Formats: sequence, structure tokens, C-alpha cells
Amino acid sequence: MKAILKSVLLALVATALPAAAYAHPVAGEAAGFAHGFTHPISGIDHVLAMIMVGVFAYQLGGHATWLVPATFVLVMALGGALGVAGIDIPFVEAGIALSVVLLGAVVAFNVKAPAAIAMAVVGLFATFHGHAHGAEMPESAAGAAYGGGFLIATALLHAVGLGLGYAIGRIGERRGFIVTRLAGGIAAIAGVGILAGVI
Repeated sequence: MKAILKSVLLALVATALPAAAYAHPVAGEAAGFAHGFTHPISGIDHVLAMIMVGVFAYQLGGHATWLVPATFVLVMALGGALGVAGIDIPFVEAGIALSVVLLGAVVAFNVKAPAAIAMAVVGLFATFHGHAHGAEMPESAAGAAYGGGFLIATALLHAVGLGLGYAIGRIGERRGFIVTRLAGGIAAIAGVGILAGVI
């Protein structure tokens, strides 16, 4: 159990180490599947939010286990389309940072929201994440590959979150609760740091 606890904590700390907090390259640099795939996993803001979505879905259980992450991916695709179309959404970066804060807090406090409300919340935040990705998607044949890359990477990050939730659940109810609170708390604090511009 101690080994699992250490692994979870090390994984969370490792996600907090990248110097570049935002995964938003210059528009001309974003091309093809590889760039699309690495875009969500190269910034702590996206990584933490998407992993927390997975943990949140695991905590809710039942149909929410797949409905919540699926909603995020689908709405993120719509947000991406808005970004590609050049339709502005205000406060995109602030919305992304707030998603990390709120999702971390929801996980830390083990909020048991109805699936519909959870889907609405993650859908709102997915719009910001998608817009950030789509605004950098090239208007070329490579753009479709880029979009596919960031959607697949997002789904995989959600799967990591579900796996993390499962691993935490396996270490026991009492210790699992402590680790979950710690994981969510670290994410929420990191989100505050991102919002304040210190991470």
C-alpha cells in the first residue's frame, strides 16, 4: 500500500514539474498528428484538468465513469471547431486555469454530483480547452490529423485519471480518501498557481 501511495504522489509531483505551464505553441508550429497529440500532454494545465476529469468520473461511478470523460472529449471537439473558425471565447486561459482549480477541489472533496451536472461542468471547461487547441490548429490537411491527435491524447489522459482513481480505491477506503484529497488538493493549488501566473 505504501508503494502505491508513493507512486501516486510521485506521479502528481512529476506532472507539476514542467517549466512551461501552458501547452500553447505558436500557430505555425502546430501541425500534424504528433503536434496535436503532444499538445495536451506538454502543459500542466491540460494534464491536470484532464486527469482530474478521469478521477472525478471514477468517484462518481456508474454511467458517469464513461459519460463524463466522453462529454469532455466531444465538447472539446466543438470548442476546437470554434477556435479553428476564429470565433473568440473570452477568458480562455483563465477558464483553463479555473478548470484545474475546480476539478481538483471536486476530487479533493469527493463531490457526488448527478451525472448530468458533472457532464455540464466538464463540458463548460472542455469548451475552453478545445478552443485553445483549435485556435492553434493549422488550416490544412494536417489540421484534421492535429485535431485527431489532441482528442486521442485527451482520452488517454482521462484513462490515466480513471486508472489513478482505481489505484487509489485499491489502497483502502481510509487511505484512499486521504490520497484522493491530497491529489485533488495538489491539482487545485497548481491551478491557483497557473491562474496567478506563477506556474
